[in-house]
Order: sequence, then C-alpha cells, then structure tokens
Amino acid sequence: MYEEAQRITTTVGTALERVREAARGEQRLVVAFSPGLRVSEAIRAFTARHPHVTVDVLPLRWWEQDAPLRDGRAHVGYLRRPFDDTGLRTVPIGRETKVACLPVTHPLAARSSLTTADLDGEPVLDTRARRTYTLDEKFELIAAGQGVALVPVSITGSYSRPDLVYLPVTDFPPVKTCLAVPAGGDGPGPVREFLDLAVPALRQAAQSRTARS
Repeated sequence: MYEEAQRITTTVGTALERVREAARGEQRLVVAFSPGLRVSEAIRAFTARHPHVTVDVLPLRWWEQDAPLRDGRAHVGYLRRPFDDTGLRTVPIGRETKVACLPVTHPLAARSSLTTADLDGEPVLDTRARRTYTLDEKFELIAAGQGVALVPVSITGSYSRPDLVYLPVTDFPPVKTCLAVPAGGDGPGPVREFLDLAVPALRQAAQSRTARS
C-alpha cells in the first residue's frame, strides 16, 4: 500500500514538473540506465547535435528497471533484460556476459571458470532470494560469505576488490541489452532524435567492449 501510494505521488509530481518545464519553454531529456551500463557515448552524440536540450541521467535499481518509464521519471531507458516490456517499445543493442561473484575464501574461488551446476545449492543473492538495494550492499554481503551472485561483466572493473573474485560461467547464456521508451513516446522531438543517435553509438560501444572481453 505504501509503495503504491509512493508511486502515485511520484507520477503526479513528475507530471507537474513536465507542465512547468513546458510553460518555461525548456527541453529536457531524462535517460535511465541499468547498473553497469554506460550511456555516455549516446549522450555525447546527442548533445553535440542538440546542445539546447538538457540531458539528465537516472541510475536504476536492479528490480525496477522499467518503473521510471512508466511513472514518467525517465523518457528513455538503457536496460538489461529481463524486465516487463509490456507497453514499451524496445530497440536491441547488444549482449552481455554474466560472471559469478564469490568471496575469495569460497571453495570454488580458485577455479578458472564455473558452470551453472557448480552453483547448485549456493545461496544466490537476487531479487527473489534476498533483495539488495545497491551494488555496494550486494558485494559486502558476498564478501562476508552471505551468498554469491551472477553479475554483468561490465560492472566488474568498477568493483574490483581483493576479497572478491569474478569467474566466467561457461554455460550461462548472455543477457540482452536494449533501449526502451514508452509505446508512442518516440514521436517527433528529443526522444526520437536521441534514439536515432543513441542506437548506433551504443551498438558500436557494446561491440567494442565485447571484443575486448
């Protein structure tokens, strides 16, 4: 009940702010992004062509990637599947490998790679088993021996620490990344212009990172 009331309050507040911006003649674009994904390449390409549009970014949490597109907090999302794409238009960008994150003291930590069978019976920290609100919280719990996690390879460079190890999981399928907008929300204007520039920029960046990994 509280979360639903909070969602409604957020939606109404966002709508009022959009009305005020329109009255002031301002153009503003909010780009949301999932943990570990980078939107800087797309924003650079967009602002070079449209310097009059203010671009803000909104970091997302693991379990509510699509929510800001539904309640109006964001115009565009750079997301990692799976998520509920009902009522959204999505544009594929790339694929990303996931790796297992374990405490360095874990019996499997000395291995060079793992399979999903190796992780059977392990306490996996995900939104179904134990919700964590930030990456820092997730990695602290792993380092403390409270579980393991499958995380996108893109975040490992930003969270390198001596008490954690990241190991490839050879039979875990890659996850898909995409841009998403509300259905019908990509008409003429900043959102469509952003998509036109962001799709090739992000696809090229994703291909470059895949080639390096």
